Amino acid sequence: MIQGEGGNRLHWDQLPAHVRTAISDAAGGEVVEARTQPGGFSPGLAARLTLANGERVFAKAATATHNADTVALHRREARTAATLPASTPAPRLLWSATLPDAWTALLFTDVDGSHPALPWQEREWTRVHQAVVTLGHVPAPPSLPPLSPCAGWQFLLDSPELVRHLPPWPRENLTRLATLEQRWEDATQGHHLVHGDLRADNILITADRVVFVDWPHAGTGQPWLDLLFMLPCLALQGGPEPADVWRTSPLAATADPDAVTVALAGLAGMFSYYGLLPDPPGIPTVREFQRRQATVATTWLRSRLTTTP
Repeated sequence: MIQGEGGNRLHWDQLPAHVRTAISDAAGGEVVEARTQPGGFSPGLAARLTLANGERVFAKAATATHNADTVALHRREARTAATLPASTPAPRLLWSATLPDAWTALLFTDVDGSHPALPWQEREWTRVHQAVVTLGHVPAPPSLPPLSPCAGWQFLLDSPELVRHLPPWPRENLTRLATLEQRWEDATQGHHLVHGDLRADNILITADRVVFVDWPHAGTGQPWLDLLFMLPCLALQGGPEPADVWRTSPLAATADPDAVTVALAGLAGMFSYYGLLPDPPGIPTVREFQRRQATVATTWLRSRLTTTP
């Protein structure tokens, strides 16, 4: 039985036979039910699999012939997941493999939870916020590199054909914003674990805990970065406004305001730049989502630049 709608997701019965066989063998039994999970943008499999013995696992699979970036992210996630501290609220990696015909597959422990309801409910956001605060204090494994720098405003300076599509304020302040984001490395460096891509579809809420999934963008940095990164998406999905959350969060209380503004400039620039690029192969909705986040992030950034001495 195959159930679920996952946007661009591949369903279990759409995988080549050799990929299904490899996953089943690694899981330790015949797959009798596959439920495709909604959310996300990757054009690949993301499914909860039930085995003949009743056990469940979570599987991902993608091929470079559909989207090479997705395969690269899967491989990076496998490397990262293998090194996460035991205290990390994340599924445990069980197996990963590169398979014939440019396929990559991963198996994780299944989490018996669900994504937050959208629009966001105050009760669920309170639980998730506390979990993000806790995550901010998890030390990063020594092998994890710093977060990739954000240089979207500089990319736009180098791409005048894209600049004309920007809203008036970032277009008129482009040089200033590019100069601000150049301080990204100093502003964000730290030794804490940073997921790097928190949003509702990367969060599972169970009866007694909050679990964060999809870790290919993880790196080291300041403990407040994950909260800052997720706030534009939170607002778009019916949650509170970024400035309102930031004003009361314990993560913000210990953050250097100037470093926060620099990191927000980098985030807004990244969304602004990528939102103007063509759709990636097999992922027709991500650019619109990035453009919408750019609007929220840039509005918040403009407010901070206006009110912060």
